[in-house]
Amino acid sequence: MCSGVITSLFADEELEKRKIIDWHVHIAGLGYGGSGAFINEEMRGNFRFGFFIKWMGVTEDELRQYGDRIVIERLDRKLQKSRYVDQAVVLALDGVIDEHNGKLDRAATQIYIPNEYVARETAKYPRLLFGASINPKRKDSLALLDEVHQQGAVLIKWVPSIMHINPADERFIPFYRRMAELGIPLLTHTGMEKSFPNTRDELCDPRRLELPLKLGVTVIAAHISTTGKSGGEDNFERILPMFSEYPNLYADISSLTQINKLGYLARALQVNGLTERMIYGTDWPLQYFPVVSPWYHLWHIGFGDAWRLSGIENEWDRDVELKQAIGVPVPVFSQLPVSLKR
Repeated sequence: MCSGVITSLFADEELEKRKIIDWHVHIAGLGYGGSGAFINEEMRGNFRFGFFIKWMGVTEDELRQYGDRIVIERLDRKLQKSRYVDQAVVLALDGVIDEHNGKLDRAATQIYIPNEYVARETAKYPRLLFGASINPKRKDSLALLDEVHQQGAVLIKWVPSIMHINPADERFIPFYRRMAELGIPLLTHTGMEKSFPNTRDELCDPRRLELPLKLGVTVIAAHISTTGKSGGEDNFERILPMFSEYPNLYADISSLTQINKLGYLARALQVNGLTERMIYGTDWPLQYFPVVSPWYHLWHIGFGDAWRLSGIENEWDRDVELKQAIGVPVPVFSQLPVSLKR
């Protein structure tokens, strides 16, 4: 027991010395303060909405009074208090694009967070990085890609199942080639999507990512495909052979402590060579009970660690220490894909 405590303290010290970036942080907005963000009526009426707003540390009244930017301000304030995490990538989220005119289909879009808004607000805070989102069905998608690159975007974010993007669509080849030229990674949801009421989960089949991978795009498969099935096969098992096939494929470990993904992180850590492709992320703000709790992981961390971790107030520190207790090696927390290394 004493040896275990010493190891834990040593790991904590090592973590504090590393530059840790949370590569998977979500925000939302209702359009207040000229943000241009919106959530459709169905999503606002869904039981999830109230939780999301609460977990971001704001109320609807505060959004009306101060504007949507209060979410980003409070995000930065919370991040300042983290013992381990230095920066976070704040993700924009494009919507569904009309096939005929190449413009945003507001009626079909469940949530929209504009690049312009995220780029403008994150520029105010050194701890926050700009994660752009461009649906390649937009007629001006290539121009937008160059634009966000100039604005300092560190990646492009997709949730194909709600943006109605098929990553295997060959119409996107020019977009992928430009991404590869610019060295901008694609962070894309893989596996079943549980945060939205309407999803086309077949679009998050990890095998659909083979086209951008073959074209040289660095792809970060969010959540390592740890939910659902595609082609009659478990998505997690489906993605594993791809890591040996494509050296430019990585996976983030965001959301892997959530109640619907119990055991997957421990399984992933046993896959030979996979930790070398892991990128740290949280899926903030989805880090609170009942979605996440150290007590769900008693089998892996024991009663003592569950008790200790449940008392950590800062959500990033709690997440880092929980994942470290489950067995995530210290180097993973500061690991970067090759295309992101400076």
